[in-house]
Amino acid sequence: MFKLFSQGIRVSLFLVAVPALFLSSCSRSTADLLVTHATIYTVDSTFSTAEAMAIKDGKVLETGTTAALTAKYTATQTLDAQGKSIYPGFIDAHCHFVGYANGLTTCDLTGTDSWAAILQRLDDFTKNQPAGDTSWVIGRGWDQNDWAVKQFPVNDLLNQRFPNRPVLLTRVDGHAAIANKKALDMAGVKAGQTLPGGAIVVQNGRLTGLLVDNATDLIEKIIPDPTATQLLAGLQKAEANCFAVGLTSLQDCGQSFGMVEQLQRFYAQQALQMRLFVMLSDKASNYSWAFANGKIITPQLKVSSFKLYADGALGSRGACLLQHYSDAPGNSGFLLKDKAYFDSILPIIAIKGWQACTHAIGDSANRTILNIYNRVLTNVPGMRWRIEHAQVIDSEDFDLFGSGGVVPSVQPTHATSDMYWAADRLGPKRVAGAYAYKQLLQQLGWLPLGTDFPVEDISPFKTFYAATARKDAKGFPEGGFQAENALTREQALRGMTIWAAKAAFEEQEKGSLERGKLADFILLDTDLMQAPEANLLQTKVLQTWLGGKKVYGQ
Repeated sequence: MFKLFSQGIRVSLFLVAVPALFLSSCSRSTADLLVTHATIYTVDSTFSTAEAMAIKDGKVLETGTTAALTAKYTATQTLDAQGKSIYPGFIDAHCHFVGYANGLTTCDLTGTDSWAAILQRLDDFTKNQPAGDTSWVIGRGWDQNDWAVKQFPVNDLLNQRFPNRPVLLTRVDGHAAIANKKALDMAGVKAGQTLPGGAIVVQNGRLTGLLVDNATDLIEKIIPDPTATQLLAGLQKAEANCFAVGLTSLQDCGQSFGMVEQLQRFYAQQALQMRLFVMLSDKASNYSWAFANGKIITPQLKVSSFKLYADGALGSRGACLLQHYSDAPGNSGFLLKDKAYFDSILPIIAIKGWQACTHAIGDSANRTILNIYNRVLTNVPGMRWRIEHAQVIDSEDFDLFGSGGVVPSVQPTHATSDMYWAADRLGPKRVAGAYAYKQLLQQLGWLPLGTDFPVEDISPFKTFYAATARKDAKGFPEGGFQAENALTREQALRGMTIWAAKAAFEEQEKGSLERGKLADFILLDTDLMQAPEANLLQTKVLQTWLGGKKVYGQ
């Protein structure tokens, strides 16, 4: 009797348990992707970490512990991170994506240590091209500051090698170039010709081929545009390279409305995935188009700002300084346009409700633009107008960022690229206010970081290392370059994620891994917050996810 009774209990318990399990299974929420066993740096307001993350419809549902989320969610796809680190997808707050894409099909001159090395690169680049080819030879990336003889080149040997092909070789920063005679003749450039905001260099009454700042436009405007097919091929290759280093959003500084319309067509065809925030170049045609058509706000493409240029670059002595260059007495650089121009156009941009992002390198250029910004923004706070680079700031002018709510958008690898010669250009007192990222951070309490690629390498890990260690890849200098302006690792990561998003008014949708935000994230082989400094540059991206879909990795 007892045996039968006990069996009856077991049966009853089983019958009760089955519906309970069924109900429990039915009550679990569904997700498209469940990430478990990770160290997830959410980059939220408290810089919290989590073990797991549930994702649905391209957005984060929840973060928490692996046990809690596996009990709460069923998912069609899972990712076991096996203890590795996950971060929000990196956002590059200042780059030239289209220019980088186009450059992938041209001659790469980065790392050349002499004019002879450049000529050899050109020989290698053109050796398999058909005889009699008269197409353009384009290259970019040279820097005379890396040469034993730090002098600008002349085009005599270019003219000998390429008598019938036009050649334009642009300096690494894009603010100087050398052209051969064929290109100069095609553009109608003459010795003695002048133009505002630029220089056509002449020696002994003849053109050397060297063009500085606005003078480069004389040649660039006659170079044929790539076809749509060529452009897309370059963009897709560039996009793949960016995903491979963990970049999921880019802020492209300075495009035409025609390029924006082409990008719209590519996105409509689902031919591109990279999220782009595009700044329109400072041209009358772009203003007319923008004010007639309004802003573009989509998950893939946003256009709501303008990129202006106050001056040139420090490396080519085109940056506008308050005092003469220490290594070039009598030369203090120049503004690319009269101050009156900025006084007139910036109020119009403000009235129309668009963001202004102005390239300013020298202390004079920064002071000029900061003063205009402060005056214009008095009645329109919260516009997040930006100074791109904010490279050399006079000690009296740092407060102009805070008083005007002006965002300094900086690129840490510029500091470690320029540190070898910056003091020669600026002198010991003035260089102390250059690349001053900690001082700039103190103005608003946040600081977006970028690379400026292809001027610098696309790698965000070089940005992170330069910002925190203030050293080059060889660990030079010991103790770091002006280490008092180094950022902490948390600050650097925020600058590459949530603060970069904030600089584009996108902090509510991306830049951190929080409920309701885009599920753009990366899985790394290294914990950036814990790894030894010497190991940071060896970090590898294992996977990159965009909107909950894997776009790179196994």
